Amino acid sequence: MDRLEFLKRLGTLTVGASLIGMDAKGAQLIGTAEADAEAVPEIAKEKTIKTEIQSLDAKLSKPVTVMIIGAGSRGKTYARYSEQFPNSMKVVGVADPNTYRRNFMAKKYNVAKDNIFNDFQEALAQPKLADAVVIATPDNLHYEPCMKALELGYDVLLEKPVAPTEKQCRDILKQARKYNRIVAVCHVLRYAPYFIALKEVVDSGAIGDLVSIQHQEPIEYAHMAHSYVRGNWPLSKKTTPIILAKSCHDLDILRWIVGKPCEVISAEGSLMHFKAENAPKGATKRCTDGCPHEAECPYSAIDIYERRHRFIRVFDLPKVDNALIREKLKTTNYGRCVYFSDNDQCDHYVANMRFKDGVTASFTMDAFTPWGGRRTRIMGTKGYIEGDMKKFTFTEFRTKHQSVWDRKVTEVAGYKGAGHGGGDHALMRDFLRAVSAQDERLLSSTIEASIESHVMGFQAEKSRKSMKKMPVK
Repeated sequence: MDRLEFLKRLGTLTVGASLIGMDAKGAQLIGTAEADAEAVPEIAKEKTIKTEIQSLDAKLSKPVTVMIIGAGSRGKTYARYSEQFPNSMKVVGVADPNTYRRNFMAKKYNVAKDNIFNDFQEALAQPKLADAVVIATPDNLHYEPCMKALELGYDVLLEKPVAPTEKQCRDILKQARKYNRIVAVCHVLRYAPYFIALKEVVDSGAIGDLVSIQHQEPIEYAHMAHSYVRGNWPLSKKTTPIILAKSCHDLDILRWIVGKPCEVISAEGSLMHFKAENAPKGATKRCTDGCPHEAECPYSAIDIYERRHRFIRVFDLPKVDNALIREKLKTTNYGRCVYFSDNDQCDHYVANMRFKDGVTASFTMDAFTPWGGRRTRIMGTKGYIEGDMKKFTFTEFRTKHQSVWDRKVTEVAGYKGAGHGGGDHALMRDFLRAVSAQDERLLSSTIEASIESHVMGFQAEKSRKSMKKMPVK
């Protein structure tokens, strides 16, 4: 849709908004510096940006059969789609070295005994038993199962990041083309109604020519401690650098919104806080060892897991039991002091990008925030967008009108409570449709597009380490 049509749909050509500033006593400020400072759009009547929200149901005539490789949090998320839409997806196999997770998923989805495997090697040593596989293993275990699955003729839904190295990413692309298979990468934000609506505004031309984007990913302090200090991704060499492990979603979204290739990237960042030299005097190696600072420490494992019961799904407990949680804190990395953990991931990261035709973008990843999600500002020659994944506001310069997109509108389509703003199940819907029709064009994110944003991440990390701008090719 073009800019005029988009603005008409919003109703912004007919309804006005006041730009007359008022002083503290309510007097009008006209033609003064104070008036200029106050001249910001008022929403006289809040306009709603209406976008078509697709049903999450793939609506297939026959369910696509799927084997889940990696029955952890992400594997469970994608498998759950089959509960809501059994006519479109059926889980017929599971592989995971964790006995509890493997058996839990097998029982939940009534998986045949012969299709329950201890690991991906065992699963992929069998003849092909499903239409597709979901690979939700740790980052460093994406490459081998993906390459083998493609060779066996499976279509693949691959959790991000694609692989730990650029070469391995490109190998997977070649393998997909060699065997003519579909590979969808779990860049779920592309499928979230929030980002779909935001991109629609940009693509309509309503903001004029896109000039620049400011995008922030606040990780949230406890999430940082859980995942990137104590948890599954503390060491970049064993997983991937945090710009990929956590933020390849964001690089992909920036590339997608801009709609043009990134040409140059530069980055700064470091591990500033979570290291031994910053430990308070007398801190113990574990939070459970009587640390004198536990009561006031914001990163206390006892507080995060035992008192507040955050992230406790990683413990695979049959029920919430503080005694069992305490035992896990005594014996696993999740109970270690954040200042005495084996970690090297950056806790703050800034990347600046220049895209084709001069469009620029800045990205910041911050561990030290009280909330997570994303915050985005988009600047165009005729308008401005600001949002936080719950809602975004579009301001049109000429009329000074504002229009708002609110996440609440997605609840009517069954998106309420769905992960990544509804993106998890929307991705699954499109993947199943693509597999059923054998048409990767039904996907928003192809393997080629995903690798392009991954290269941005690899080059950002090279820039961070070398303190030089890096070309993106």
